Amino acid sequence: MWKTVLRRILIMIPQLLILSLLVFILAKMMPGDPFTGMINPNSDPKEIARLRQEYGLNDPVWVQYTRWLGNMFHGDLGQSYIQKVPVTSLIWDRAVNTFWLSLMTVVLTYLIAIPLGVTAGRHQDEWQDHGVQIFNYITYAVPPFVFYILGIWLFGFTLGWFPISGSVSADVNPGTFAYFWSRFYHLILPSILCALISTTAIVQYLRTGIVDNKVEDYVRTARSKGVPENIVFNKHILRNSLLPIAAFFGNTITGLLSGSMVIESVFSYPGMGKLFLDSIGQRDYTTLTALILLFGVLTLIGNLLSDIIMSIIDPRIRIK
Repeated sequence: MWKTVLRRILIMIPQLLILSLLVFILAKMMPGDPFTGMINPNSDPKEIARLRQEYGLNDPVWVQYTRWLGNMFHGDLGQSYIQKVPVTSLIWDRAVNTFWLSLMTVVLTYLIAIPLGVTAGRHQDEWQDHGVQIFNYITYAVPPFVFYILGIWLFGFTLGWFPISGSVSADVNPGTFAYFWSRFYHLILPSILCALISTTAIVQYLRTGIVDNKVEDYVRTARSKGVPENIVFNKHILRNSLLPIAAFFGNTITGLLSGSMVIESVFSYPGMGKLFLDSIGQRDYTTLTALILLFGVLTLIGNLLSDIIMSIIDPRIRIK
């Protein structure tokens, strides 16, 4: 298996080169100027021209691309036009926030989805199943931003249980217990709301897998041999039904690490998703291209991770 993993990693190299070229060209095709948000409309056009020359924006596209690619191999993703800081440090600061939000969301998603899916599948067409299906329909039909706004209105404004913006309170000192508690407290509401929205596919796949596996021949054989029902369900039905969930796991992690643009924008949470949207609006090309390339890397890693998890759980599956 490890030879296959190494081969897949090597294949990622040309894929990432092609992705980097497409990302760079598409970013350059965006209308507007990266200095639009920095310069007063009444500024001297000569000043704008000087800045473009200083940052090398007047060079041919292929020159800019090769320079950017060479710097990237040395760990230099450039400097943000807007924030005036290295893109690497800017993304790192946001990635830490997104990591903790993603971790809580993934844990809560599976803690909610797996019991619901098992309940619905085990009690097919009973009131438990109907209740889970109604929950699924609601979370699937309601647009995420509407769901998040309703959550903010109910638990933030009306009840006042949770903060509704930011990642930490401004009046706490870093390194103290109050600081870490504040960071955790700011994560609770967005992670719960995001997890509730993310359970839909997992619940449905798990329920469908359980319903399908309950009528398989190997299940009938186990029951005919007098195997207790709990063992039949846990060892045969549930284990095989978890395969699609395992396939989702890698992509779920990397997808959340890329940042949920909607949840981070609604909560003004300083993560990578919000940074991505801000970079588009501000024409911050260096930050934008670095983020898209990072998201592409995470997607490729997520696909490989899902295949590895599947091959570990089910020996019949071999990644190629």
